[in-house]
Amino acid sequence: MTESAENRPRLAGLASLVGFFTRVAPGRWLALMLLALHAAVVFDAEAAVTRAFLLAHYGLFLLWQPLVRSEARIEPRLALPVFAMAALLVLVDSTWVMALWLAILAGLVGAVAASQNARSQRLAYLLALAYLLALLLAWVLPQSLGGAGLPDALRAAVRYGLPLLPLVILFLPVNRQRGASSTLDFIYGLMLSLLIMVMALGVFAVVAVAGVSYAWALVQTLLGMAALLLTLSWLWNPRAGFAGLGQLTSRYLLSVGLPFEGWAQRLATLAERERDPESFVREALADLHELTWIRGGSWQAARGEGSFGEPAEHAITHAFHGLSLTWQSARPLTPALALHVRLLSQLLGYFYAAKVREQTLREQAYSQAIHDTGARLTHDVKNILQSLKTLLAAADMSTPEDSERLLELMKRQLPQLATRLSQTVDKLKQPAEMDVAHIPAQAWWAGLQTRYENDDVQFFAEALDDTPLPQDLFDSVADNLLTNALRKRQAEPGVAVAVRLELQPLVSLAVTDSGAPAPEHVARNLFLSPVASDFGLGVGLYQAARQAARTGYRLELPDNQAGRVAFRLQATDNRLPGIPG
Repeated sequence: MTESAENRPRLAGLASLVGFFTRVAPGRWLALMLLALHAAVVFDAEAAVTRAFLLAHYGLFLLWQPLVRSEARIEPRLALPVFAMAALLVLVDSTWVMALWLAILAGLVGAVAASQNARSQRLAYLLALAYLLALLLAWVLPQSLGGAGLPDALRAAVRYGLPLLPLVILFLPVNRQRGASSTLDFIYGLMLSLLIMVMALGVFAVVAVAGVSYAWALVQTLLGMAALLLTLSWLWNPRAGFAGLGQLTSRYLLSVGLPFEGWAQRLATLAERERDPESFVREALADLHELTWIRGGSWQAARGEGSFGEPAEHAITHAFHGLSLTWQSARPLTPALALHVRLLSQLLGYFYAAKVREQTLREQAYSQAIHDTGARLTHDVKNILQSLKTLLAAADMSTPEDSERLLELMKRQLPQLATRLSQTVDKLKQPAEMDVAHIPAQAWWAGLQTRYENDDVQFFAEALDDTPLPQDLFDSVADNLLTNALRKRQAEPGVAVAVRLELQPLVSLAVTDSGAPAPEHVARNLFLSPVASDFGLGVGLYQAARQAARTGYRLELPDNQAGRVAFRLQATDNRLPGIPG
């Protein structure tokens, strides 16, 4: 209990210290880090003092470093390189180690500078980069080349002039946002570090081979590197009409030097040719023989599974859009190849999902065709049954004196009903030919008058000829409209029904009645979707409207008011609708 009470103030102090460190802006740590480095490298102090400054410099570097967030926990496997670098920097007294450390620091500072947007922050990191380069070129590198004597003016400038740059950074206004690895341009930093190392090695090579002074060797190295960079920049994006290194590099990074583009093109061609999803995946994976880094694998989907190639030791699995793919290779995949495997899996998954949707749509279209055919034929059978009921009602109400007239009626109606029923059965056997048969206008008009001669329907037609009409469409529409109009007489006995057929200028069939209009909600959706109605309107006319649209006609309700309800079936152009050509 006493020990716990004694440790509590220590923990509180440690927490406050951590909070203080967290509130310090990264720019402040950067400036202090450079000042500690300057004291350790430039001033001729005892070894213990130098190592103390180096240790302080490395600690400040850990507080500034942009690779890991300050609140993140460091695993032991990551802590080992941190302590190894600290031991190398503090214990090994070598100018080349210091030159390497300065090159690494310059790369990190340059990477952070490239990711900054605020002017003050970027200025701070640019000043830090200038300080590191000046310290490397004016102090560390000359000493690593055999202790070449430096002018006193240069020594004084380095010792007392360079610290002004960290001091400026220390007092620059910077924000308190911590650096994060996601904001670093690692490629830029790596290229900058390598460029500085190449420059240092180039100076060493010129001094060792040519035996010239350090200053002249530095000038020669910088001129050579400038010429090399100028040549590379021209080759990267030449203006002579041919591809440069930039385009070639981008193409290589996108394809990793592999025939991915050709495989993707063959995949698109296969997608146009193959309709079955599983067969498409099977053939697409069998076409991967040019991707030598893939030995084989397997795939699994909801409707099937399979394998391709040969088994291998290493495997990676991806699943997209219901397709699970396992890729096997002889050796572990590099990050670039792993990214391309993921891209291959996504591409196959997208194509597979599209094929599944296409198959689903085909199945739905097939089911819809069956439904439409059944609905139309059911309506035809209903109309035939209505005609039979009318004949039976006429037979029940007839007297012995009407026997001859009833017999004549039966002789006229029953053959037509038998023909219509036979046609309905034929449509059920061959639904694709439902809209193909045509009949001359005169013959169809005569048959319609015969079917409804006892229903008190008025027929009007002028100048009829042998113009071909789609028989199934006109039979279906006429029967639907007349049946619905005659049914109104059950509630309104005096409803008048009239039919008019015109062949010029456009073929049209109109059915009018003097009954009650269709309700507004029914009239609005009558030809768009099945609707419920007390008069049975909706399903039959919806099917008839769709059939008319397929045949080149339009079914509409031009007049819907009390005492005058008019439906019209009209051709959409001057051609003979329903006839190919």
